[in-house]
Amino acid sequence: MDSMLLLYLMSELFPHRSRAIYIDHQLQSRSGEWGQLVQQHANALNIACIVQKVSVEAGNLEQQARDARYQAYQQHLKSNEFLVLAHHQQDQAETLLLRLFSGAGVNGLAAMQQLDVRQEMTIWRPFLELSREQIEQWTAQLGFDYVTDPSNHDTHYDRAWCREQLWPMLQQRFPKMQAAVARSSYLMQDAAEILDQVLQVDWQQCATNHQLDLIKLAQLSAARQSQLLSAWMKGNDQYRPSYDMVQRLQHEVILAKPDAQAILHFNQHYFVRYQKTLYRLSYDELYAEKLFSFPDTLSQQFDMGETINVAAGQFKIETQKIGLSSRLLGRELRLLKRQGGEKIHLYGRVGHWPLKKAIQEAQILPWLRHTIQILVVDNVMLGVFSPKGFWLAQSDYLEQGGWQPSLISDCNDFFQQSFSYDE
Repeated sequence: MDSMLLLYLMSELFPHRSRAIYIDHQLQSRSGEWGQLVQQHANALNIACIVQKVSVEAGNLEQQARDARYQAYQQHLKSNEFLVLAHHQQDQAETLLLRLFSGAGVNGLAAMQQLDVRQEMTIWRPFLELSREQIEQWTAQLGFDYVTDPSNHDTHYDRAWCREQLWPMLQQRFPKMQAAVARSSYLMQDAAEILDQVLQVDWQQCATNHQLDLIKLAQLSAARQSQLLSAWMKGNDQYRPSYDMVQRLQHEVILAKPDAQAILHFNQHYFVRYQKTLYRLSYDELYAEKLFSFPDTLSQQFDMGETINVAAGQFKIETQKIGLSSRLLGRELRLLKRQGGEKIHLYGRVGHWPLKKAIQEAQILPWLRHTIQILVVDNVMLGVFSPKGFWLAQSDYLEQGGWQPSLISDCNDFFQQSFSYDE
């Protein structure tokens, strides 16, 4: 009823700029007939109409159906279009109550916004302040046919249970409850806006999309820490993590012992602490050693000015004040995968010292250390390729005005591409 009324409203307000879409979840035997009814009404109103069938995955049926529906919307929405939905005041109040029962915070209790600007789409809900009674009155005046989905009364689903059993009982006791609960959602939206302003300040001081400074985080109040962690864990996902998940991140990762290998997995991301920084990584980033393997020994030629790809990233061969001899250009050199136990005599430093110590001093992240390769000619170490750059080694092959590889982009940017070697 409410969606069909919305179709009539849009045909009056924007007759030449509106399109309708009917999502057939294929969960009801008559859903195809309902699509035909929508198509008939749209044709009568001269509104273009799309009937889109979707498949709903197993699991939480309400959530999976919602996800399938919004994925279908995104397929058809153009960049300059709004998605207009028929949610009304009772929907808003039900949403707040259901989120309250799930333990939501301020952002969850803010429920639905009349104008909801998201990264992937903008949603407009023109009926959000209208009661269901008002919608019924308008529908009766217009006299159009509509369909009532029987699942709307199936109390197996949380929202239907709320509407069919809880709602009448609450409304009998509190007649103005619907408007009052909806009003609370708008007050929560104001509070959420204020909190978001605080969050933006904290984010700029402490975080980037993939890293979070734990020293600066510790300077915030406990409440602001929780809010920042919740938003940072969410990333580009639609929903924030639960309170329990934020608590797990704090106790299991941030407050873990310094030598602990603590990792928390949430929403296809892995949260890992190294030194005083927290990282959000994809599976590919954290386990790149398993996904992007390369031989223990490779042959490589270098030419001045060329760009090369090695495991640690992308480098350009350039002239430096002190560098490798020009007689090595065009010659077959070897790249050796780090095995452990190697020592290096870095140019400008006294004596040999463990390569492991150099790696630790450079604070190369543990999950990137497998990309380190040693450049060798005739069993003489020339230098080391690392995600932090090329480390020149002391050798008889150094000269003034020689060449060195200069880092262009490290392996964080490069893992999504295939490695290319001249063997």
